Amino acid sequence: MTNAQLRIGLIGTGRIGKVHAVNIAALPETTLTWVIDPYVAGAEAIAEENGARATGDPDEAFASGELDAVVIASPTSTHADLIKKAIEAGIPVLCEKPIDLDIARVDELAPLVENSGVPFAVGFNRRFDRDFSLARERLIAGEVGDLEQLSIISRDPAPPSVENLRTTGGMFRDQTIHDFDMARYFAPDIVEVFATGSQLFDDGAKETSDFDTAMVTMRTSTGVQISITNSRHSAIGYDQRIEIFGGQGMLEVGNAGTSLVSYSNATAVKTTSPYQHFFLERYSDAYVEELREFCQLVRGEESRCSSFADGRAALILANAAQTSAAEGRVVQVDLTA
Repeated sequence: MTNAQLRIGLIGTGRIGKVHAVNIAALPETTLTWVIDPYVAGAEAIAEENGARATGDPDEAFASGELDAVVIASPTSTHADLIKKAIEAGIPVLCEKPIDLDIARVDELAPLVENSGVPFAVGFNRRFDRDFSLARERLIAGEVGDLEQLSIISRDPAPPSVENLRTTGGMFRDQTIHDFDMARYFAPDIVEVFATGSQLFDDGAKETSDFDTAMVTMRTSTGVQISITNSRHSAIGYDQRIEIFGGQGMLEVGNAGTSLVSYSNATAVKTTSPYQHFFLERYSDAYVEELREFCQLVRGEESRCSSFADGRAALILANAAQTSAAEGRVVQVDLTA
């Protein structure tokens, strides 16, 4: 494929769809040509802003001959069918996580995607965060020696709505799934999962039999220990930290603040501004880089995009955590099967 602008279709015009629309329009190598959403008015609004066409029917866009790739940012329940349609039409796909909530449906799709030769990527945007990527590079370079412990803290500023909780598969498949992918980004050979969850403050979690607070511990085949700490609320803002510990040192990635200015006086020293409030701020650059890497994948160039297998592995870990929390036991996993 040449380096001409890639014609991108966007499916889904909700919060994350709007993020992708802005990035597709802004990136020099992409142009937004189709916007697809059953809520046609939403599709038309974004299409009009970008000189694109709008439709409520993905088949119309897929058959147009005007798509070099598609970004799927629609509700999770629609992902599998849309992936199938796009792959069968020979259109490369960047799909937001998860591929599907049902591992059987994911496994049903796997041969089609993997044997098609059509480029496919899962939207695990945190892999493209500059600091997380740099920490991984320094781990690989041996700066801390062999990895011994990996700690991930991921707390959202506020719980999602009950409507959201009813459709996104619960905390482990919705929130923690990003952390499972990050764990594999640093230590891919996970074989054991133990999780606990609590309902401490969110009525929505109680109503949907979900958790608002969770901790997960995992172990790799070589004994590396991994911990994930999650909460659905955080008074200090969007709490996103990683610690990478080895025999020769430690790497840490801290939270991103809204300003670099600090203030000191007689009663406090170095008071600083709050942390960034939500993922749209914290990972705005990562979303752009993810799209750029997806373009490289579509053009047949080297790319760091997450694969279908990465998406499947994260869901297996999420399911294992759900089982572990429900049954109070360690769950063995085989991510190579």
